[in-house]
Amino acid sequence: MYNYDEVDNMVEQWKKQGLTKEELIVKTAEAELGWPYVWGAVGAQCIPSKRKYYAERTSCPEAEAKEIIAKCKALNGSGKSCGGCTYYPNNMRVLIDDCQGFVKQVCSRFGISFTGGGATLMWNGSGNWTEKGTRDTLPEKLCCIFWQASDKKTMNHIGFYIGNGMMIHCSGSVKKEKISSKVTHWAIPRGLGGSTPMPDKKPTLRKGSKGEYVTLLQTMLIQRGYDCGSYGADGSFGNATLSAVKKFQLDNGLQMDGIVGTATWDALENPVEIEYYTVTIPGLPKYEAEAIVKQYKNSSMKKE
Repeated sequence: MYNYDEVDNMVEQWKKQGLTKEELIVKTAEAELGWPYVWGAVGAQCIPSKRKYYAERTSCPEAEAKEIIAKCKALNGSGKSCGGCTYYPNNMRVLIDDCQGFVKQVCSRFGISFTGGGATLMWNGSGNWTEKGTRDTLPEKLCCIFWQASDKKTMNHIGFYIGNGMMIHCSGSVKKEKISSKVTHWAIPRGLGGSTPMPDKKPTLRKGSKGEYVTLLQTMLIQRGYDCGSYGADGSFGNATLSAVKKFQLDNGLQMDGIVGTATWDALENPVEIEYYTVTIPGLPKYEAEAIVKQYKNSSMKKE
């Protein structure tokens, strides 16, 4: 399983290869296999505070809230840190999504955004799709697939159909499987253009901007640990996004004007450098030192 920095780096390399958006979406979704499911999440960092935030939301069902806590060592009492957690590969965390959050998070990397919070509202958003159909007309190409509830009014689930009878979706974790018998509908996202590669030049954004590139901006900021507010990557450049942009610009030696131009886009697309530190704790008993080392993969200890 890859961590989010590794996926970010791979995505930037794939973009330079001139791949189509369809190809980029499939490769990115495959790179995120194994990433965890959290109800209501859209591309947030998998850290205890974020998990707790989603578990404590008033809209979160009780069963989902218990599951979010149960799968976190730092919250369920089985550990004090993320070290050794399934979702902490190579000492770097992954991102958390639910089913619609996963689709939004992957597509937003390539300038495709959706209105509606949840599979039903996404399906009903007329501006989200260029084509729709039922399972019996499923095209043999990338599209979003839906599970319809028995009431015929709501959609229970959403994922990607990637062709060849296979799908990728987030249920428990991100999975690649044969297309489910539960799939009832499909839709092609607006913004997929067959052989159209990703554009190299991104627009200048500022407070008040809206749309797919704002969603992309917010996703990139969130992935780097900057808070874009409670609505996350919603495609609307408000005060929370403005604060996140200014903080990012300050941290990267850029003019702190809150305007996202070429320099800020370039800095956001730079691979994240991982810093390493050596910590010395005088007088620590051996058994305590060993306990600390076990919490962090690839760490070691030596006697001074």
